[in-house]
This record gives sequence, C-alpha cells and structure tokens, in this order.
Amino acid sequence: MDRQSLLKKVGSVQQLAYVRPITYQEGRSSGLKAFDVKNGALQYQVLADKCLDVGQLSYKGVNFSFLSKPGLQGRGHYDTHGEEALRSIMGGLFFTAGLENICAPCTVNGKELPMHGRIRTTPAEHLSADAFWEGERYVLRTSGEMREAELFGENLILRRSIETRLGEKSLTVTDEFENQGFRPEPLLLLYHINIGYPLLDEGTEILLPTRSVTPRDEASRGQEARWNVMDAPKDNEPEYVFIHEPVTDKNGNVIVCVLNERLKLGLRLSYTAANLPRFMEWKSTASGDYVVGLEPSNSSVYGRLYHEREGSVHHLAPFAKETNVLTFTVLDGTAELQAAREEIARLLK
Repeated sequence: MDRQSLLKKVGSVQQLAYVRPITYQEGRSSGLKAFDVKNGALQYQVLADKCLDVGQLSYKGVNFSFLSKPGLQGRGHYDTHGEEALRSIMGGLFFTAGLENICAPCTVNGKELPMHGRIRTTPAEHLSADAFWEGERYVLRTSGEMREAELFGENLILRRSIETRLGEKSLTVTDEFENQGFRPEPLLLLYHINIGYPLLDEGTEILLPTRSVTPRDEASRGQEARWNVMDAPKDNEPEYVFIHEPVTDKNGNVIVCVLNERLKLGLRLSYTAANLPRFMEWKSTASGDYVVGLEPSNSSVYGRLYHEREGSVHHLAPFAKETNVLTFTVLDGTAELQAAREEIARLLK
C-alpha cells in the first residue's frame, strides 16, 4: 500500500508500527533500557544496555527466540567473570560474543578472558531510535555505538544499526567494527543466534547448505545424522555442537533456515560470509534448556587458546574497519517454506 492510501486509513502510523524506548522495572531486569519495535505482525526488543542485541522476537504472537532459565536481566558488573556467564546469558534472538574471546573462558598472557567475551554486556551510547518515511517506505531504525577498551589496552568500537520496514517481515543488522587504537588488536567474533519454542519444537528442521558436519567433542559424536532436526526434550541430555562448512550463494552470503511445518512458520538468516568464514551449530535438547543456536563466527568454537596455539588469531589493524550484515526474515505459509527448501537445495548442487 502506498503512503497516501495508508494514511487515509490510520491517524498515526504508530497504530501499525513504532519504536518506543522502554525500561524494565522488576527482578534481574530492573533498570534495563531497551527499544520495543513493532512492525505490523513482527515485534522485537533491542537491548540498549546490552550491546543493542535483539532480545525476544515474535511474529503474529508466536515466539521465535530463546530465553534461558536465569531470565531477562540487565547488565551486571561481574557477569563476565569466567563461567559466571552461564548465570547471565539470556539468549534472545541473538547476543554478540567477543571481542577478545569467544566460547570457553581462558587466560592469555596473564589476562583473564571471560566466556564469550565482554561486548555482550556493554551498554550502547550515541543511541538513536527513529521511524520515518523514506519515499513510499516507512522505516524503523535503532542504532548506537559500543566501545570495548582498557587503559593501556585495546580500543575497539562497534557501531550497530538495526532496521525494519513496514510491510516487510524482516530486520537487518549492520555492524561496523573499528580499531581506534595504535596497534593491531585481536578481534574474535561470534553471533550467538538462539531459536526457541514454539518455533523450535520436535520435528523442527534446520536447513543449511553445508559441505561437512564435524562434532566438537565426544558428547556430540554419533549425533551428526540428526544435526538438522530437533528432537523432543530429554532430561539431563548433554549439549551437542557441530562445526559446519557452509556453501555461500553467488553474492557471498550464507543462508540458514529454521522451519516448523506444523506452524507453517520459519526463520531465514542471511549473512555476509567475507568476515565470518566459520559456522557452528549448538543443539540442546535438554529439558528446560531447549534451544538451537546458529553461530556465524570469524573464529573457532575451540576459542582464543586454540588460535594462540595455532598462531591464527584474527587481528584488526589500527584504524581498520570490518562490516557484517545479517538479515532475519520470517517465513509464513507453505509456499514460503517450500521456497526456502528449494533455495537451499540449489546451493547444494
């Protein structure tokens, strides 16, 4: 519908779409600042105090994302100490892991590096939230900047913009990383994308054009045959992690889809692979911890120490920049789910 036709039917566009600043007021989330974004049937929250990561995402009232047992919570000054991350990682549609470390906590040259790094707990500054007409399209955009820095240490900047448009079922995350220091700095990065119930359920499928599937550890070994389908919850089941070698499309993007045939809904992820050459899958069928994680990364699931031993730590040169673009698109109905299947099948030929 064009702009004038739409405005004949609504007094305020906020009847259909808005970006609203909110502050949570109870429990562990008390004081957490965020933006509530509604775009028709698509709704999500951008966590201003936690790296502008996207928390809950829903479509037509159906939840797509994962919320861990500790629940929604704000930033804690001590939640990056070692494995304390297990008490503070909420999940959400995604959280950003890095920038000095991903995966297991470790110590490098006497410096403690916490599980999945510190950037996920970093509050944004230079915040902006806007909703505006751009020609015939109504755009909803949130943006801000996060800084990971230390006296006599690193000075890394992440500028993030998240955009959606009225009438579309997608949101696009554009990240620019810059080293504003005067020495090369390690830049380890992983986007921890978390799919939860009810989109994730017994029989939900994961579609990925992968050349190979490698288990991370002994617990995962023997589970490779079912990497692409979700099982029913099992009490006290260990987590499985699989390392994939994805095929890119002609534009250099990796496409991953999560499909629920019973609900006739799905989620399609497309991301630029140039700076994210690795992809891991985290699958947990444990009762109460029921989740699949899709994990584009520039580093190994084995973390910083693995790269230190191999001499392969990725560095960002002084004042150099890297940009990543990730687009999440809701799939609605049999035709769109089938189109996703065909797209992945073409990439595997």
